[in-house]
Amino acid sequence: MQTHSKPPAGTLSQIPRGIWMLGFVSMFMDISSEIIHGLLPMFLVTSLGASAMMVGLIEGVAEATTPVVKMFSGALSDYLGNRKWLAVIGYGMGALSKPLFALAPTAGIVLTARVADRIGKGVRGAPRDALVADITPPHLRGAAYGLRQSLDTVGAFLGPLLAVGLMLLWADNFRRVFWVAVIPGLLAVAILVFGIREPAHHTAAKRVNPLRLENLKKLRRSYWWVVFVGAVFALARFSEAFLVLRAMQGGVPIALVPLVMVAMNLVYSVSAYPFGKLADSMSHTKLLAIGLVVLIASDVVLAHGSHWPVVLLGVALWGLHMGLTQGLLATMVAHAAPADLKGTAFGLFNLVSGLATLIASIVAGQLWDSMGAAATFYAGAGFSLLTLAALVIDRGLRRKNIV
Repeated sequence: MQTHSKPPAGTLSQIPRGIWMLGFVSMFMDISSEIIHGLLPMFLVTSLGASAMMVGLIEGVAEATTPVVKMFSGALSDYLGNRKWLAVIGYGMGALSKPLFALAPTAGIVLTARVADRIGKGVRGAPRDALVADITPPHLRGAAYGLRQSLDTVGAFLGPLLAVGLMLLWADNFRRVFWVAVIPGLLAVAILVFGIREPAHHTAAKRVNPLRLENLKKLRRSYWWVVFVGAVFALARFSEAFLVLRAMQGGVPIALVPLVMVAMNLVYSVSAYPFGKLADSMSHTKLLAIGLVVLIASDVVLAHGSHWPVVLLGVALWGLHMGLTQGLLATMVAHAAPADLKGTAFGLFNLVSGLATLIASIVAGQLWDSMGAAATFYAGAGFSLLTLAALVIDRGLRRKNIV
């Protein structure tokens, strides 16, 4: 763990160099992924003739693949005492999956490419999140997760911006734009390999399987509560592909539709670090509740109209709720998990949340096709209210010392 020679320095200057490097790795991989992600729903619908249900299925299966892999990669990183090289394998898979999108003749091949990409994300996600906890002093973890998430999200709005520019330049040539996405993906892998040194781990003489029952019993009630809240929250947060489809209904030229993702990720990027820093000093439950209220507002706005200004307001609120909650949930997991099971804890958390996202995305697609876009967003608001109610009930029980 790094030390710093300037005691009065601000929080940003105290954050270890490795966190900045991990942030830039995430940024370049997100540029690569979001160039494709910002265009993929339209590519599926307009070029390959897919339905909203198929879009939801592809996104749901892809996003559910990630946490299944995360569970095992997180446990493996605890078992091996090595996180960096698992992350390298994961980022490498993400980079190498990108050409499949450019070559895909059918929605089935797109599904294959998305699953391959998300397997890579799964391999890298839990080891990377646990590596953040390994590198960072406990009193700076909220800020560190917020900073990494913020840099990640810089890539998430630069990617769609590049997609818009290239679509305008190349007259809506989806496949040519997809080829460009390979370059930042390879840059991310290079930075991870050469720019980050993993701290030494004190491993036991005899390695033990982290997923054995006696080890899982070390995960306390506080951890499983975070897992439960994350799962119900995930039911409220279906795939962002539906934000893109909502923007398409506003009659905007196809090349400009990814600007909704730019707007969302710009707000997300700007808000992730300050709210992550706030999580080091403020009640996590209160911050999560605020994030849920913002998500409900976003769903209601998006349900009420497809006109461009309305959609922009809705996606901006969506980005704000992401900034409030995503780094916060990672911080809550890091605080609740034992040091020797952090990778496993992140993996289990992401597994449960990802399965909930799969359900949410499939249901969202069915509602969209059968009842319209408004029903999809109202359902999201309903699940947000359920999560909010669970937080209020738990807080009341804690005050009465019932749990």
